[in-house]
Amino acid sequence: MSKAPLNILLVEDHLGIARQVLDFLDGLGWQTDHAGTGALGVALATRNAYDVVLLDLNLPDIDGLQVCRAIKASAPSNVPILMLTARDAYEDKARGFRDGADDYLTKPFDLREVALRCEALARRQRLHVHQEMRVGPFTLQTRAGRALVGDVALPLTQTGFKILLLLCREHPHAVSRSALLQALWGSQPPDSDALKSHIYALRKQLELLGATGVLVTIPQLGYRLVFDAAAGNG
Repeated sequence: MSKAPLNILLVEDHLGIARQVLDFLDGLGWQTDHAGTGALGVALATRNAYDVVLLDLNLPDIDGLQVCRAIKASAPSNVPILMLTARDAYEDKARGFRDGADDYLTKPFDLREVALRCEALARRQRLHVHQEMRVGPFTLQTRAGRALVGDVALPLTQTGFKILLLLCREHPHAVSRSALLQALWGSQPPDSDALKSHIYALRKQLELLGATGVLVTIPQLGYRLVFDAAAGNG
C-alpha cells in the first residue's frame, strides 16, 4: 500500500457497508470522513481537501450523480471520485463517467481493490495537477486555490478562482458561457445571472491590480483572456 496515508471521504448511507469500508481504510492508517447523506458529502468535499471521494449513488436525499456533479463543481481541487454502487448496467456506468466520475466499482466489491483504486486515483491526480500555472501576468497556485498578479495575491472567491483557472487553461481560446456554467454548477445553475456577477467581480479585481482589459466578453459566446495593450473590456 501507499507509504503516505490518503485522506478519504466516504459518502454512503448504508451503515453496515460504511463501517466495513471505514474500518478497512482506517486499518491502513488512512484518514477517513463519513457522510451518510449527499448534502453532507457535498459540504465536506467543499470544505476539506481529500485525495479521493468514495461515492454511493443510492442516497436518501440526493441522487449520487447529482452529488458527483456538485462536488466536481464546488470542491477546492478536482478531487477524484470513485463510485461504489449496485448499479451495474452499462448505461449506469456511462452516466456516472459523463457526470464526472473518475472510476466506477460495483457492489459487492473487494475492499483491497477499493484501496488499490484509491491509490491509483490519488497518484494520477498528483501527477496531472501542476503546483503552479503561469499565463500572462497570472500565477495560479492550483492546489492552494490562489492566484497572483506579480507578487500580489488576488482576493478571489472560490468561484472566482475557478473561473480564472478555466480561462487560463483554455487561453488563448474563449470559454463558452455554457461551459463555465457546467463547470461551476453542473446541470443546476443558480436562477439569477450569477455567472455575470462573478465575471463582473473578477474583472473589477483584475483592474484594481492593473490588469485592465484582460478579461474580455465575446458576444454570443463567452469570455477569454487577452494579454495585449489593445484589448478592451468587452
